[in-house]
Amino acid sequence: MPGACSRGPAAGDGRLRLARLALVLLGWVSSSSPTSSASSSTSSASSLSSAVSAQPPLPGHCPQQCECSEAARTVKCVNRNLVEVPADLPPYVRNLFLTGNQLSVLPAGAFARRPPLAELAALNLSGSRLGEVCAGAFEHLPSLRQLDLSHNPLANLSSFAFSGSNSSISAPSPLVELILNHIVPPEDDKRNQSFEGMVAAALREGSMLRGLRHLELASNHFLYLPRDVLGQLPSLRHLDLRNNSLVSLTYVSFRNLTHLESLHLEDNALKVLHNGTLAELQSLPRVRVFLDNNPWVCDCHMADMVAWLKESEIVQGKARLTCVFPEKMRNRVLLELSSSDLDCDPILPPSLQTSYVFLGIVLALIGAIFLLVLYLNRKGIKKWMHNIRDACRDHMEGYHYRYEINADPRLTNLSSNSDV
Repeated sequence: MPGACSRGPAAGDGRLRLARLALVLLGWVSSSSPTSSASSSTSSASSLSSAVSAQPPLPGHCPQQCECSEAARTVKCVNRNLVEVPADLPPYVRNLFLTGNQLSVLPAGAFARRPPLAELAALNLSGSRLGEVCAGAFEHLPSLRQLDLSHNPLANLSSFAFSGSNSSISAPSPLVELILNHIVPPEDDKRNQSFEGMVAAALREGSMLRGLRHLELASNHFLYLPRDVLGQLPSLRHLDLRNNSLVSLTYVSFRNLTHLESLHLEDNALKVLHNGTLAELQSLPRVRVFLDNNPWVCDCHMADMVAWLKESEIVQGKARLTCVFPEKMRNRVLLELSSSDLDCDPILPPSLQTSYVFLGIVLALIGAIFLLVLYLNRKGIKKWMHNIRDACRDHMEGYHYRYEINADPRLTNLSSNSDV
């Protein structure tokens, strides 16, 4: 929604000010006209009661569309088709569920309240059709530790969504757990930008998420990970990248994730892990890596990874890893392979094979056209060749005649006497 990020959520505060102003005006009017009739007094009383009823609910009141438990410090506004965050959330809320709604846009300061929601620690916004999260959407939540934005088609995730509208003066985010599973938008909603780059920019902006320990990015169709996507997350302990389309980890650095304990890479499109990636993973002291259900290509490029798997203990369930390509190696267990099994056949990949087939067809067509032209002009070509033959014959006869004259001394003397 264009321009949605520029609107703040101060509607509740505005209504409160208007109600207070109405009370003051009504009190002034009643004091300035003590001799007013009974009817005017009645109308004033009714106006006063309506103004009081228009005030926001007192602190601790539960929003009409929600279910609240003050004992559990929990508010649930689930499947209520809400289009905005309720303005009258009780200040005691610690766990807030806003799932299954129609929020569409989360503007800046969407949770700014008076009094503030100072105890809110867990916020679940999954499945609420959020398409845009603006800069500073989670400001004024000093205790927020867990945030779930899963199953929302996020076409626009601001770089400052987790850091505030001005990261240079904002305090670091208190987030410890961030869940961004299945947030890829439909192709039609992508705004001419890389989805991977948009998510990476929000994660590394201003080093605001340096305290983040748990990050889930599963089921987002990631084809690659930007180079510095993990560079500003030094406290990360759990990273979930399962069920994406990652084909390589060549450009991703895990070097600074010294506290990483689990790395989930199941159900991707990984074909091999190269030496640089293997060395970085091996340098992490406590990491456990999960690599199941990837289409491993068991050729000569796999030799280093197989040797690493046999020596390392950080890969969980490594005995289950099997080859998928080439066909002759299908279902072979990686740990059972030897160097003699891993060779590179001179077999071109299907895309390259297709290219060469197309090139061969084009060249064959050109050759056929050339032969057709020769056939249609065979008489002219034959005459041209005869002319060339006759010209060559005359030329050679002239050379032969001169050679005979030069070789016979009698003809040479006769030629000299005739000249005299």
